[in-house]
Amino acid sequence: MYQLSTTTALLLMAAFYGLTFLLSLSIKQKKENVDGYMVSNNDVGFGISAASMTATWVWAASLYAAASSGYKYGLSGALHYGFWGALMILFIYPFGRRFRELAPRAHTLAEIMHGRHGRASQMILAGSNLLGSSISLMVNFTAAGALVAVLTPLSFIHGVLIAGGGVLAYTIWSGFRSSLLTDYAQLMAMVAAAVIIVPWIFFTLGGPRLFEEGLPQLTAEQASFWSKSAILEQGAPYFVAVLAYAIGNQTIAQRLFAVKEELIKPTFITATIGYGTIVIGLGMLGLIALLAGLEPMGGDLNNLIPQMAGTYLPPFVIGLFFIMIIGALSSTADSDLSALSSIVMTDIYGKNLARGRPNPKLMLWIGRLTMVVATLVAVIFASLKLDILSMLIFVGALWGAIVFPVITSLYWDRVTNTAFTSAVIVAFALFLVTRFELLSLQGAFAVLTELLASVGGGVVIGLMAFGFLGKVAGLTAGTVVGLVLIPFMVGFLRDYPVLLSSLVAYGASAIVTVAISLTSNKRFDFDQLAERIGAFQTGDAAPADANRDQPVVTNQGSNTKCPVSV
Repeated sequence: MYQLSTTTALLLMAAFYGLTFLLSLSIKQKKENVDGYMVSNNDVGFGISAASMTATWVWAASLYAAASSGYKYGLSGALHYGFWGALMILFIYPFGRRFRELAPRAHTLAEIMHGRHGRASQMILAGSNLLGSSISLMVNFTAAGALVAVLTPLSFIHGVLIAGGGVLAYTIWSGFRSSLLTDYAQLMAMVAAAVIIVPWIFFTLGGPRLFEEGLPQLTAEQASFWSKSAILEQGAPYFVAVLAYAIGNQTIAQRLFAVKEELIKPTFITATIGYGTIVIGLGMLGLIALLAGLEPMGGDLNNLIPQMAGTYLPPFVIGLFFIMIIGALSSTADSDLSALSSIVMTDIYGKNLARGRPNPKLMLWIGRLTMVVATLVAVIFASLKLDILSMLIFVGALWGAIVFPVITSLYWDRVTNTAFTSAVIVAFALFLVTRFELLSLQGAFAVLTELLASVGGGVVIGLMAFGFLGKVAGLTAGTVVGLVLIPFMVGFLRDYPVLLSSLVAYGASAIVTVAISLTSNKRFDFDQLAERIGAFQTGDAAPADANRDQPVVTNQGSNTKCPVSV
């Protein structure tokens, strides 16, 4: 297997991060605006938004995990990963329009929960986002370490440190705007590399003849396009998990709040198509490796893609592949840093510690300090070398506890703070118990979890139907699916704890939210959200009025425009 020399690898990474750093310096402002730093003053145009949304989710982990899925599950593996991941992006747009309608100047989804329910619900959502984005950052640095360890003489930790330092360097000063602008360039590089790399490896290994020789060597499940194990162990758990990503992940919410409101639909549809095409294509590398009988180095599936590149590509194309993966992981790592900083700036400092009087300059430095701390923590935990695919499914399932409470809170005026917090806590606890089998999945407890999972399946389908077709369709589809699933789930799903625990989180949170909300006769006026949530700073304006609990809504056309709003 060919390896890049140490000098070549260092020069490639220095060139990549050096150029992105110079690019970010070009948009650095002498007097930074906190709203521009977090959401580009809600004024980003279609091209930049669609490219950034695509690049953020075509990340190293999605490439590695899609290939792992193709390798483990055969013909349908990469399709399960890429298709359901694309659906995640599409799922957010009907609800995203509602979020922007209610709070057009929001910075985070947790900030909206603060206006809707108060501090407890806000901190639950903010805390889950901090955990999820931190894990995502760690996963990207893990991918960098695996890439460098396989394709160069440098060690795993060298790759982690270089990626961490490089991403931090170009993101820290301009925040979200840096992520937006560099995403566009990184996406173009990834697309160009993918167009060359996948066909090159396929034809090097024999082209169509590879299927003729490799398919007979696969197991029956791997050779089946409708593989039951692929659906139950990969497709269905990931489908459930990615819907939670759509609501729970701040990197998506941040782009939702940044793009011009009238461009939400075309932006997210374009990103859906772009993500699905790229990830399914690159995920086919895993299927190609399976057909060729390739064994992952050290039994670690994270090594699969770099190993194939080093084995079957010529030196020049390996360099191109190296840059593609570095660009993919960096495009998401900078988004994670921007997401983490906006959560700390808005939800911890702006809405709580500052008590309605945020200092814009201090707010900026808090955001930058957050990026430094997050990078250090992610670098340390990346050394654990956890399996990327397992981590992604775990985080998505974890977020399943918040999806129903968040969405219903912004449509149903009877949902209370108690209902929201109780639902999330109960669902999270049941998820952990089921996922790690803290109680044996036998007898009455197993039946209970399977019944909750049936409700969860109905909730997932019902929410999707509600988002695209309306309330009646959502309630009808959710009820019918939940009832139909019961006889199939009971006695069967306990053998698939990953899928079971994911659906339990959805089902439990929905039941608790509805049950407690129905005990309250209070009604919430959604018009209050726009009054409670506004920009923290307009140009050089002073902080929000000290007599208000929330920052006042400022001029909708902020004086400080985003340099990448075209």
